[in-house]
Amino acid sequence: MNTLTETETIRHILAHHRTVAVVGLSPKTHRDSYEVAQYMQAQGWRIIPINPNATEILGEKAHPTLTAAAQHETIELVDVFRNSADVPPVVDEAMAIGAKAVWLQLGIAHEAAAKKAREAGLLVVQNKCLLVEHRRSPPGGSSSRPRPSAFSPSPT
Repeated sequence: MNTLTETETIRHILAHHRTVAVVGLSPKTHRDSYEVAQYMQAQGWRIIPINPNATEILGEKAHPTLTAAAQHETIELVDVFRNSADVPPVVDEAMAIGAKAVWLQLGIAHEAAAKKAREAGLLVVQNKCLLVEHRRSPPGGSSSRPRPSAFSPSPT
């Protein structure tokens, strides 16, 4: 079980896990899942859509389950856009495929599933938006030093 703070966990994930399976990724461009995945893809992340009702999203082959995707891809991070009640089987599947981290998007949390994932050695973030946290993160994702202000006076 890891002992990182939530901030350290977020920074570690952003710095070290750039292949993300997005569970519940919608092909509808107005949905949050699409916007977040599109943003992360534009930042150079590898997006793996998980949606049993789609064949392709954001130019990537969609898979019906994490297990099906893991037969073709190495999945580091599982980003979940599903109801909180649907989280336990997603976490079980993430553990079974060897994912390193699970991210439950804003408004999604499940303490028992999160505890189970942490006890299995996965990093877990709950009730946070991946896009928002990526924008907020220091360059490189792991530094705890604040970013210099664009208007900081030069030291003299």
